[in-house]
Amino acid sequence: MITCYLRYVIDPFKLKEFEHYGQLWIPLVGKFGGQHHGYFLPSEGANNIALAMFTFPSLAAYEKYRAASVNDSACQAAFKYAEDTRCIISYERSFFRPVFE
Repeated sequence: MITCYLRYVIDPFKLKEFEHYGQLWIPLVGKFGGQHHGYFLPSEGANNIALAMFTFPSLAAYEKYRAASVNDSACQAAFKYAEDTRCIISYERSFFRPVFE
């Protein structure tokens, strides 16, 4: 199991647009076999940092999703929405594995 952690720097004046972008992606991750854990929007503290986390059974499954998303029309529409609205300034992606009892 691998969890992708995304840390976004967003335009705080385009929070509504970023929230819509997140709503577009949540079902798309599921469509490709992942489990989305949600987008986390600024509340207290920094007003330009947002997070997202989702899990795939393996890094190979995640890589398959990434490759398939390039040719998926709904994924491409979500990418284009972010580009058109410019709600995302930058992002970084990290991967984690869980430790259980």
